[in-house]
Amino acid sequence: MTDPSAHDRNPDQAPSAALSRRMLIRAAGLGAVAATANAALAQTAASPVAPPTTITTPPRDFSRRGAPTTYFWDPDVIAVDPSFNGLAQPNAAIQRIWTGGLWVEGPAWNAQGQYLVWSDIPRNRQMRWIEDDGHVSVFRSPSGNSNGNSFDFQGRQLSCEHLNRRVVRYELDGSATVLADSFEGKKLNSPNDIAAHPDGSYWFTDPPYGGQLYEGAPDAPGGPSNANGKINPRLGQLPGIGFAKRELPTNTYRLDPSGRLDLVVPESQVPDPNGLCFSPDFKKLYIASTGKGPGDTGPGGKGDIHVFDVGADNKLSNGKRFSDCMIDGINCGPDGLRCDVEGNLWASSNAGRNVGYSGVNVFNPAGKLIGRIRLPEVCGNITFGGPKRNRLFMAASQSIYALYLGTQGAGPG
Repeated sequence: MTDPSAHDRNPDQAPSAALSRRMLIRAAGLGAVAATANAALAQTAASPVAPPTTITTPPRDFSRRGAPTTYFWDPDVIAVDPSFNGLAQPNAAIQRIWTGGLWVEGPAWNAQGQYLVWSDIPRNRQMRWIEDDGHVSVFRSPSGNSNGNSFDFQGRQLSCEHLNRRVVRYELDGSATVLADSFEGKKLNSPNDIAAHPDGSYWFTDPPYGGQLYEGAPDAPGGPSNANGKINPRLGQLPGIGFAKRELPTNTYRLDPSGRLDLVVPESQVPDPNGLCFSPDFKKLYIASTGKGPGDTGPGGKGDIHVFDVGADNKLSNGKRFSDCMIDGINCGPDGLRCDVEGNLWASSNAGRNVGYSGVNVFNPAGKLIGRIRLPEVCGNITFGGPKRNRLFMAASQSIYALYLGTQGAGPG
């Protein structure tokens, strides 16, 4: 028999005390599933109560109708080392605050406006989530198939555009400035991520990931990502798009306040550089080397994270591998990077089909894994935000997830 009020009930409203027989049977079935979940929770400490997680069968439901997960430690927030206990918030659960993207990246927090902006790259748009009521709307369209976004010390938005192969800054008066689109007379590949420095410079990576149909535009016929010329990169594009060819190695650059663009990390040191961030004191620079990109003729990215010392003259030295991002024999491919105020590095994880390993990995300054956050989707980028900057926002494939923490992110960004 159909409940006449079912179509009108608010899904967030507490259920009435009177339960139908069908609801009781359903609840009993869910209890049976929870009771058998312990075996699937081999990656976590044994517990008399086993709330659903990303690795249970059926998996955890992140919607508002899902079962509770706050049992003083969300089951998908894992302390690998006791030092992580002071960074996580034990009575906070992972929340999915939005879904519906095609491939989302580049979350960035605007402290003045109290909103989160991110890129939905294939749809060529930027989205915005507002803190006070959780409203989500299209923020900027078209966006040049933007990927990474950030905010500088003056509160201006910085965006890396795949399609236009450039870095832009959105000024406080509403205008836009092209910061960089070429190096030594050659067009950039597809700027990916950017970080502001207190000296007024911007540091950004330039891998080739935008040289594909899904996230930008392939090279013109004969270019590395369109060598046989069978793809027409001009289809569906505005005039002027589809004529560029990849001309540069995959490098990391520093844009001086004077406008001079300097190569700071060549491809030979960090191939296919992706996410990057500074330590809180700006004395270290972290760069993720991700997988092989379109048009790569060599081995491509290494699937690891590198760290460099930053000198007073902005010269980098002592480059070394910070982490191979291997956990239990699985490569947790890094992408977006952010540091907290204690100097710990938070890195997104794309482990492909290895359920339970995608999400976020947390390393202490010595490179030791101390914590993990498991998500049901591969995670591309992350940022800290919220009024107290104690909330981690995670752009994971089609969705945005959020988790309150016991620490703060090192700003801005």
